[in-house]
Amino acid sequence: MTLQEFLSEWHNDSSTIKVHTSGSTGVPKEMHVEKAQMVNSARMTCRFLKLGSNDKALLCLPLDYIAGKMMVVRSIVAGMELISVEPSAHPLSGLTTIPDFAAMTPMQVARTFENADETEVFTKIRNVIIGGGAIDPRTEKQLRTCNNAIWSTYGMTETLSHIALRRVSGENSTHWYTPFEGIIVSQADNSTLTVNAPMLHKGILQTNDIVEMNTNGQFRIIGRRDNTINSGGVKIQIEEVEERLKELCPNVPFIITSRPDAIFGEAIVALIPKSADEMGEKALQDAISALPKYWRPKSIVHTEKLPMTETGKPDRAKAKAVAAK
Repeated sequence: MTLQEFLSEWHNDSSTIKVHTSGSTGVPKEMHVEKAQMVNSARMTCRFLKLGSNDKALLCLPLDYIAGKMMVVRSIVAGMELISVEPSAHPLSGLTTIPDFAAMTPMQVARTFENADETEVFTKIRNVIIGGGAIDPRTEKQLRTCNNAIWSTYGMTETLSHIALRRVSGENSTHWYTPFEGIIVSQADNSTLTVNAPMLHKGILQTNDIVEMNTNGQFRIIGRRDNTINSGGVKIQIEEVEERLKELCPNVPFIITSRPDAIFGEAIVALIPKSADEMGEKALQDAISALPKYWRPKSIVHTEKLPMTETGKPDRAKAKAVAAK
């Protein structure tokens, strides 16, 4: 979708906009969301980040998904000047104007840090929000050295982008997400997050995200309930294994998944692309050997390429299918 196509849809007579979920845990779903609720979401973000008509916003995300659409809506609501660039792994390359506000994916941020000129631009953007997936440990460590305000977002298509932020830069960096004003979160009996966001969504949203909550009403993400592997009676969270492996082996691409096992019920499997060389596989094997015994993958499976969604997240359903074969 082009910017002009989205603006035409935004200004037509319909009260709703069509959006698609990312499909990271299954088939992408089509939804129709209220424009008025999108405006409410935009106001929450702009109010929190103190964005106004003197600011410039960078659109570098695809307009097929809610994250890109909401950047346009925020610019309309706050009266910001919108700078639109082609979505790519290096959205700040060749940028001549420093925006005050940008939304990027973890992959875009990681690639930005590979280039000194792009990194300099990145650190001059007053507010950066990062969403669409988990930030890998190496990138998060780099972000903590930045002096501008950089935020990890928590949200989903159903909540029209994010409903909570956590600071990832500077001395105030934290692992705890703070919900916006008017958003009520709680923890269900199975430790998953429940979201009550009446301005954004009708009814209570029961997520699959396993969380820990503190006495300040903040929460931190442990992982998704459907990403829990039960191997021999021990419950292992895929995200925790991946995070630890990325710390030990930051330069080798992989995905952790599982396959049925006659003895353990489920066996942990690491997927690695065939393009990885012998040194890369050896580095991953060494990292695996440093994990707790019950976290170690039983096998490493080579695949043509790692299964990913269009938005750059691991495609968990496809990964499981690859491992099962």
